[in-house]
Amino acid sequence: MIQSARVEAGRHDEIEAFFREIFTTDNPLITEAVKRMLAAGGKRLRPRITLLAAQAHDANSQRHLQLAAYMELIHVATLIHDDVVDNAQTRRGVNATAIDYGNRISVLAGDYLFAWIFKNVTALYPPPIPNILSATLAEICDGEVLQLRSLGDLSVSLNAYVQIVTRKTASLFAASAECGAIAGGAPTGDVQALRRFGLAYGIAFQMRDDLLDVTADAAALGKPVGNDLAERKMTIPLILALQSGGGEFRGMVERLYAGREQEAAAVLEGIRTSGAIERTRAKIREYSKRAEDAIEDLENTPAKAELARLAVELIEEAS
Repeated sequence: MIQSARVEAGRHDEIEAFFREIFTTDNPLITEAVKRMLAAGGKRLRPRITLLAAQAHDANSQRHLQLAAYMELIHVATLIHDDVVDNAQTRRGVNATAIDYGNRISVLAGDYLFAWIFKNVTALYPPPIPNILSATLAEICDGEVLQLRSLGDLSVSLNAYVQIVTRKTASLFAASAECGAIAGGAPTGDVQALRRFGLAYGIAFQMRDDLLDVTADAAALGKPVGNDLAERKMTIPLILALQSGGGEFRGMVERLYAGREQEAAAVLEGIRTSGAIERTRAKIREYSKRAEDAIEDLENTPAKAELARLAVELIEEAS
């Protein structure tokens, strides 16, 4: 376990060094805005999964550091756009990009970063990696539109929620694992297994993120508690609470989402007392187990063990 932690710390340091010392674009303002968000922190899960998927078949993971970095940069570009769409004030404990640079610069920075990434990916990597990433970007945008259309819609089902988060969040985790596996020379069966890992992991990750919004504190989240309620999002704890909370709770949510007199704190308390917290944890366990099962037949390597550990961590963080 100690050796694994040291290896993981070294991998994280390599990614951070790339962003700090190598990453730059042709536009100084955009480079500054992106580096500012990168400096705010983050677990770098997407690049870690890319490197681990590559390392499952190629011991020299450093050869794939640039590809892994692009996965995080795609994520950063989506966050910049998200904060504009959601009118967010903070991200990772600091001002959202739009607060410091304005909406116009933020939208253009996100657009520029996407274009810059794909210019480099198409120049450096053969198909199907560019094809996978372009399809993934379309999936993310589709998921964002589906989520926007679902805002305040109390009829959203759990299945519909999973479809949204599969596109919006899990697709990039899946692409991170799949592209890493391809770059590492994995056979087709292992590539698909790692993609399935990424999809299941990404769904569990978003569920855990939704759960933390109602159970963690603002300092841990890097944004206000109950922020999803403020944005009228249909998250899994809320969906499950509506299933079991009764008419009084539904009325509270309707009043809150309609902008009428209603305290968000009362809705949060209703979610916490409805049994939705434990039911959400059960769903996180289900999808984390699916992620572990997806890679069960892969050769036993330290990289495989590390991927499995990431899935287990989601369960622990949600407990």
